[in-house]
Amino acid sequence: MASQHGILLAVGIISDHFGPLVSKVCDCLLRHSALSLQEIIRRLELSPGQVKNSLLVLIQHNCVQAYSATRGSGDKMVTLYLAIFDNILHRLRFSKFLSVVRAEIPESEFLLDGLLRNGRLTFDQLVERTIATAPEGSTKPTREEIGMNFNKLVYAHYVERCPKPEPSFDPLKDEQPTATKKRGPKTVETLVLSLEQKVVRTAVLSDAERFSEIPYYMEGSSNANNDPHHAIAGDKRKHEALEVDEEDSIIAENGVLWRANFEKFVFCLKKRFCAERKKAKMKVGTLAIWESFFEAIVTNNDTKTVTSPMNGILERVGQKEGGSSMTLDYIKSVLNDLECISTTTDTEQFTFDLNKLVETCRTDEIESLVKKKHGQEAYTIFRLLLKQGCPVETDEITDRTILDKQVVHETLYKLWKDEYIDSERVPSAASGTGNTQFFVWRVRNTYREHYIDDLYHAALNLRQMVNYMAELLLEGTKDETKLRNRKNILILALTRHDESLMLFNDF
Repeated sequence: MASQHGILLAVGIISDHFGPLVSKVCDCLLRHSALSLQEIIRRLELSPGQVKNSLLVLIQHNCVQAYSATRGSGDKMVTLYLAIFDNILHRLRFSKFLSVVRAEIPESEFLLDGLLRNGRLTFDQLVERTIATAPEGSTKPTREEIGMNFNKLVYAHYVERCPKPEPSFDPLKDEQPTATKKRGPKTVETLVLSLEQKVVRTAVLSDAERFSEIPYYMEGSSNANNDPHHAIAGDKRKHEALEVDEEDSIIAENGVLWRANFEKFVFCLKKRFCAERKKAKMKVGTLAIWESFFEAIVTNNDTKTVTSPMNGILERVGQKEGGSSMTLDYIKSVLNDLECISTTTDTEQFTFDLNKLVETCRTDEIESLVKKKHGQEAYTIFRLLLKQGCPVETDEITDRTILDKQVVHETLYKLWKDEYIDSERVPSAASGTGNTQFFVWRVRNTYREHYIDDLYHAALNLRQMVNYMAELLLEGTKDETKLRNRKNILILALTRHDESLMLFNDF
């Protein structure tokens, strides 16, 4: 379940986009998890029509997933509604998602924009929107051209078919954690999924269905064999059968709903984040190889690592300044220094662990905050406790950090008061009476949750300030230019702050 400030942030986003009534229903679902229609009505004291319409809006925009489950002692199936917290926050990142497609498939950006604005659309609705919004005087795109651009999005997995509208899900059967095998040594990683993650996994279609491209037919293709010299009876029957198949296929596709694939966009932003994070400390030659590695990435379904073939890296290194003079051995040594490891199955492919870098960045962010709030001494002590991973006695902290004992006591108290560390009294084994006790200290298990809640709180404050500036601009005050500049600065700050949110919540 999301933290208190996380819920307030999500509800604020929904309120800004869809109004107070829809946000009220969303708030109820975020605070009480999955609920039936009658339970929502009873809790909010709204009319059934208001709740139904609000749920339809939230489902249309991928913020709520419906599913069927048994309730009570009987076997009666009930439709429950669950708010998808992550999808609500993704509404902050639509501009970032568009920038990904703009860089890779610019001709398909407008189609993605339609899906982000409207949530779920059929291909026919996308065609109508594209043609209707074409600039006056310009050549309007044909259905076939739109289909080709749309299939590029599907092929790249930026767009997917919508999940099952109401899958059957039994929480009692899915209480056990999921075990996933890691590559290499025979180790099993236990992954505990939340209810939201389990429901989303149950509703999602298979990859073959999710990314099945739409069939489109070029104008005149059905008349390609209408030459009178070939109009024999057999060909005519085949042609008529082909026309029937095409019509059936088009009718079937008209009912399919499509949406943006947030998972793919988050992975693209994760790759971009990791690539940019390492650039600052690199030399010119190393930077060229690092950029070439990310440019040569091959498509895979793994969201934890990225893989690039050596041939692709060499090709892109040669296109960069000074790259033609780099030897193969030098490039391989640099890749190894950058922790790009050759795979066991193919020594000519190199893999980089994104999750390892993300984990390092998360620790660095928290340590940096501790240093800013409480100084270098707090940073040193917190880092020591984090590395130890177990309780450490006060005198041992003093000895290891080489700090004054009074400073250590004061700093430990600050960190404890700010909920970063915990303390515990332990009886001394050396004491004969057993009355002597000393304190041990360790990093709290929930220190990251505490930090993430602070991130939500900061994002909430920034959004409220942006909205306040927008209200002042609507009132038409004298300092309109100054207010507009302040609003733009706050929006930029919120965009940058969102990178930290994604680092801890999505990556």
